Amino acid sequence: MLSFILRRVLYTVPIMLGVSLVCFALVHISPGDPLVSILPPDASVELQEQMMAIYGFDKSYPEQFLRWLGLALQGDLGNSIASGRPVASEVLNAVGNTLVLAVTATIIGFTLGGLFGFVAGYFRDSWIDKLATAISVVGVSVPHYWLGMVMVIIFSVELRWLPATGAGPGGSSQWVWDWEHMQYLILPAVTMSVIPMGIVARTVRALVADILQQEFVSGLRAKGLLDRGVLAHVIKNAAPTALAVMGLQLGYLLGGSILIETVFSWPGTGFLLGQAIFQRDLPLLQGTILVLAMFFVILNLLVDVAQTSLDPRLQRG
Repeated sequence: MLSFILRRVLYTVPIMLGVSLVCFALVHISPGDPLVSILPPDASVELQEQMMAIYGFDKSYPEQFLRWLGLALQGDLGNSIASGRPVASEVLNAVGNTLVLAVTATIIGFTLGGLFGFVAGYFRDSWIDKLATAISVVGVSVPHYWLGMVMVIIFSVELRWLPATGAGPGGSSQWVWDWEHMQYLILPAVTMSVIPMGIVARTVRALVADILQQEFVSGLRAKGLLDRGVLAHVIKNAAPTALAVMGLQLGYLLGGSILIETVFSWPGTGFLLGQAIFQRDLPLLQGTILVLAMFFVILNLLVDVAQTSLDPRLQRG
């Protein structure tokens, strides 16, 4: 097991290097002037060249990449062009808010999705199966940004039960675990949980229905094992595949929350990424994408290790 973990950790090194290279390349090949947000329209050529030198844009792309990668390995992601603040501090603050939102949405989505999927698979072809399947299909099909706007209209504008935007009273971007702040979390978390709930429900339903048809389940019942014991074996066999799907969905929630965070003005990485794109803030854009990509790589590593712990056959493969 230890050698398997060490191999997986070593595999992540070239992956992270490739991710950083792709991140740097994609940001720099996009059109537009990165200094347009801070230079006046009538800026002189001398001022433009001076600002290019300050941010290192006057060097060749390989030199820029090596310099940026070396500083990133030291925890220095540069300074934002638009605000002048360190990118690392802005990204870390945003990551904290995104983790709060993503983890809450994960708990909601995975709990309901796993429950719906297991019940639907166990009672296959029944009305319970059809109802759970319909709910999961709707969850996957409905655009979450549209659902977010509908929920704002219903629960914030019409019923006035919950706040519509922000992460705290007075536009606060610092998260605190109290009811006053948690009210701002409910709508975006529920909205974000709908898609992973549908995907997890459909996956678990297919896994449980397939496992229940296998011969070892009939053997367990023939030996007189109670339904509780059979269910334990079904869960154990379905767990590795379900865990892989859940890990990917958590990664997507961390990196794909830009629309939800924009709809609800949630001060996370998605909202920060949107600002960086519109302001053409290259250091902030690079830093945000890099941190999100590293989260995804590390999450996949943890999922691989957890899968192997649950199913030792993966280690031998």
